[in-house]
Amino acid sequence: MKIWAILPAAGTGQRMAATIPKQYLELNGLAVIEHSLKLLSSLPLLTQITVVVHPDDKYWAEIELGCFDSEIVTIIGGDERGQSVMNGLRSLDAGPDDWVLVHDAVRPCASLSDINRLIKEIITPNAPYCGGILATPISDTIKRVNQANEIERTVERDRLWSALTPQLFLFRQLIEAMESAITQGLLITDEASAMEHFGYPVKVVQGNSHNIKITHQADLALAEMILKSQENS
Repeated sequence: MKIWAILPAAGTGQRMAATIPKQYLELNGLAVIEHSLKLLSSLPLLTQITVVVHPDDKYWAEIELGCFDSEIVTIIGGDERGQSVMNGLRSLDAGPDDWVLVHDAVRPCASLSDINRLIKEIITPNAPYCGGILATPISDTIKRVNQANEIERTVERDRLWSALTPQLFLFRQLIEAMESAITQGLLITDEASAMEHFGYPVKVVQGNSHNIKITHQADLALAEMILKSQENS
């Protein structure tokens, strides 16, 4: 049994409104993606890290891969996240009983302890799950609105969770679910959404709310503070 990692990094970051893709923005002296690579490469259980980049990416070549402990392979991505992850899955020399860990390149603040706990809880003998994800319970009051942004109702939040990454799945089930979802034209916002659509059991493992996704400019300042706090702890 092996664990493979896929790091989707083919996004162009249009919501960030920056001159370069957000995964290459500087954060505490490194590119955002370098923090994510540093985190994953510190996991000795990983067989390989596959980074999926945009076909027109001109920044990835500037990353010094020799400073990371893990074997890193580069694959060209697709137009959507789902296709990029699928390209990464197809490139793996993985067996049906292997596992795949998918992590957003723009989540540089994920903690090693959370990832190790995810792996420990999901990859256990006779476990009833085909995978698991890190997530945080929703604490805000959630409103459902209509097309005019008028409140229709308040959503019960007791069983609502906000999905994070990494997400960990059995290779065979994940590639089957992703391939079927793409063929059917389903909207896949994360890998768990493909798995749940086809009825595969996926467990939620509570993660840390500091595991933020870099989406807007304000997120960079917050990530900087989080990383400094992690370094000092």
